[in-house]
Amino acid sequence: MEPVEKPRRVRMTPGAHRVLEAAERLFYERGIHAVGVDLIAAEAGVTKKTLYDRFGSKEQIVVEYLAGRDERWRGLLGGRLEAAGEEPAARVLAVFEASRAWAAEYGERGCSMINAHAEISDPAHPANPVIAGQKRWMLDLFTRLVRDLDAAGADGPTPADGPRSADGPRSADGPRSADAAVDADGSTGEDRPAGEDRAAGQDRAAGADRLAGTLMLLHEGALVAHGLGVLPDPFGYALDQARDLLRNRAAAGRGAPLR
Repeated sequence: MEPVEKPRRVRMTPGAHRVLEAAERLFYERGIHAVGVDLIAAEAGVTKKTLYDRFGSKEQIVVEYLAGRDERWRGLLGGRLEAAGEEPAARVLAVFEASRAWAAEYGERGCSMINAHAEISDPAHPANPVIAGQKRWMLDLFTRLVRDLDAAGADGPTPADGPRSADGPRSADGPRSADAAVDADGSTGEDRPAGEDRAAGQDRAAGADRLAGTLMLLHEGALVAHGLGVLPDPFGYALDQARDLLRNRAAAGRGAPLR
């Protein structure tokens, strides 16, 4: 994937903060196109001249609005990941828990990045790198966490041992036996030629990337479903699905057959 260009940011003054606070509320509640600079200036209690002196354009206000929400999201998520500890599967599930908490407090209308992307059709718009960069960062996060899961060898309890949400599906599978240390065909790593080990490693890496992409789709789908109000607890449903995927990944890493 090509690197995402970093957006230009402006130095925030007290007046700029007032403009941004008003713009964030209006953009999120009404949409970017529905809100003009006259309304933003009036709500912020500043003149249009002050608004343009601080930001230069409405497009730059959109950049600051989205970048600011992303910074706050990363701060909330970082706290949840730290609280989850070092166990990789727990950290993956913490992402979904963090999104549920964020959506309850800041995201009644869904993901601001997705909403903005639906309105911004110009690929040259300066906010596009913010939107693409935020989603790329999330995919990279899921990828790192899944690779950490593989590197840890799926030691310890599987994600299926945790509590299930009230609305999500449940699996009949229980925790896997810890003595299932052979491959599904009964062989061990010592029985395989080096070439097969390399091929198996490549397949495992590709599988990790696919799982990260699947987790990303689950996460983004939950954000959209929450904004639309089509499920009572989309994050709980996505959390249960993610737990099942991680449990199966861990079981496959120990050579246990998947059900």
